Amino acid sequence: MQTVVNSPTKTVTIGDDNPFCIIGERINPTGRRIFQEQVRAGDLSAIIKDVKAQVEGGADMLDVNMGIPLTDEADLMHQAIKMIQELTDLPICIDSSVLEALEAGLQTYQGRALVNSTTGEDDRLDHILPLIKKYDAAVIALPNDETEIPMTVADRLKITEKILRACDKHGISHDRIVIDPLAMPIGAEPQAGNLFFDTVYEIKERWDLNMTCGASNVSFGMPNRHAINAAFLPAAMAVGLTSAVMDARTPEIVSAVRATDILLGNDQYGGNWITRFRATEAAKQRKKLTQLETAAFSGTSGAAGGALGRERAGAF
Repeated sequence: MQTVVNSPTKTVTIGDDNPFCIIGERINPTGRRIFQEQVRAGDLSAIIKDVKAQVEGGADMLDVNMGIPLTDEADLMHQAIKMIQELTDLPICIDSSVLEALEAGLQTYQGRALVNSTTGEDDRLDHILPLIKKYDAAVIALPNDETEIPMTVADRLKITEKILRACDKHGISHDRIVIDPLAMPIGAEPQAGNLFFDTVYEIKERWDLNMTCGASNVSFGMPNRHAINAAFLPAAMAVGLTSAVMDARTPEIVSAVRATDILLGNDQYGGNWITRFRATEAAKQRKKLTQLETAAFSGTSGAAGGALGRERAGAF
């Protein structure tokens, strides 16, 4: 199964035999007080920095959430998506619980977007799925409903099946559905990891659907979260996870994902790994030379000038 999203100039395919799709999570106001204040004041410039950091970090797609209290979320979503598409050709995942914001994003976006998200609740399905059909989008679907978050694999599979039936009813093919099997904090539920892995495996076996998750959820409340996330994602990939909304700015996590791509046969002969390694090393070299030049021309250190000469001599 392959889920295809695109911008006017770039196509990303989520699915088996493809590299894992990293969906950058940073453009989100949750827990970002200064960002919220800036946006309320009409200043969206922080998004420029967020886009740059995630593109450089290795994101394949960018999640965009503009859910800031006491603002016009639909208008902010329109502004943000327009701005981001002028900055990068990466496809966008439009993220909102507000129907008007989702539609504003879909109207603005140039290409096929991924929508984040619907649940198995009847009301959400009735309102979100017509938008997916109307704008030819793909959608992330979470297997929880009006009651509570299901805590067994069987219950999550039951709601997944309900979501698939609803999509069939609306004429939405299964390749445009990306299931989020619900990653939960291991600090609150010790078996959350196993429950997630088992759910991913069963969904892949039964329906061969693509799947994603909010990867940072699993380590919430724990120290050294990067290490946990870097261990969680390869384990999930091994049982069928094909994408994640995650931190694309942390090399430890991104490297764990890209190394797993090689081990699972989704990066033939390590071509992507080698290309990225060379690009990273070249960027480090450029940064080092820039620092040496700055030190030399400022006259702060005669030794720095000598080091610059030696560095350049060694570079040729």
